[in-house]
Amino acid sequence: MATTKSAVKTAKTSRGLSQDRSKVAGKQDYELAYEKKKTGAPAAAVKKAIASEGNSRAAVEKKLKRK
Repeated sequence: MATTKSAVKTAKTSRGLSQDRSKVAGKQDYELAYEKKKTGAPAAAVKKAIASEGNSRAAVEKKLKRK
């Protein structure tokens, strides 16, 4: 009986590998909750900061700390 090596192929996608942690996903409740907890700002203020500053986490946190 001959043994054969089975080639295990892995998907070459970037799914889950290159998540950009420097961005805030404003439509995700867990992202809003994280920023709320981190900055102490209400959810409405976090949403407003994302709308005015964009989704850059550093810019959003800077805006929230100014208040």
